[in-house]
Amino acid sequence: MKKKISATFDLTGQVALVTASARGIGEACALALAAAGADIILGLRTKASGADLAKRITAMGRRVLPVQMNVTKRKEVEAAVRAGVKHFGCIDILVNNAGIGAPAPAEQVTEKDFDETLAVNLKGTFFVTQVVGRVMIKQGYGRIINIGSQAGTVALPTESVYCMSKAGIAHLTKCLALEWAKYGINVNAVAPTFIATPGTVKWLKKPGFRDSVLKRIPLGRVGEPLDVAGPVVFLASPAASFITGETLMIDGGWTIQ
Repeated sequence: MKKKISATFDLTGQVALVTASARGIGEACALALAAAGADIILGLRTKASGADLAKRITAMGRRVLPVQMNVTKRKEVEAAVRAGVKHFGCIDILVNNAGIGAPAPAEQVTEKDFDETLAVNLKGTFFVTQVVGRVMIKQGYGRIINIGSQAGTVALPTESVYCMSKAGIAHLTKCLALEWAKYGINVNAVAPTFIATPGTVKWLKKPGFRDSVLKRIPLGRVGEPLDVAGPVVFLASPAASFITGETLMIDGGWTIQ
């Protein structure tokens, strides 16, 4: 099932699955994709957490389906994707947003923290993509956008495991893009810098932390969720139909230095 190629950002008639969509970057991506015309499947660690967001998307005139989807649980992933396909008939866009990372000096990282970070960031991303990718292969069309991080490109103190996992996302993006291009599936990633979300507010409130981050960002501000959501819409849209295997930095210029 090929989609019409055109240089627009219009996603009318398409269906997007966004993982970890209850808040922050995931919420912003779900709303931005809906604003561009897509119907939305909300992949949620706790299904009830998406109730308010579902109402907002419905108020935009879009269809929405919240699904229980802890990305570390294969059965939940498979059940959620089946439910989405049954409800909408297809999944055209996947945004792999789920990610965690507990900071710690490398010599203090516990096996538990290591395993949990890789279970969400790498294993979760891979198997969600695999399950959705099988749907897209049958359709002959798909757009997959992985949420990576600038941490996959530059070293950050106390973030060795997180950095490693996000570097893996960048390379996984290339591997899947090459392997699935023949099926009409584009696979790309975005790599944000520090973004102001409910999950990062505690760090931004720490004395001196915001200033230390701003010193590294030439554009002079901390990123907002919409700074990530806009590029995600672009990569999901017909305007990006000839882009695959790329990781787009969204870092205010941090990594150009």
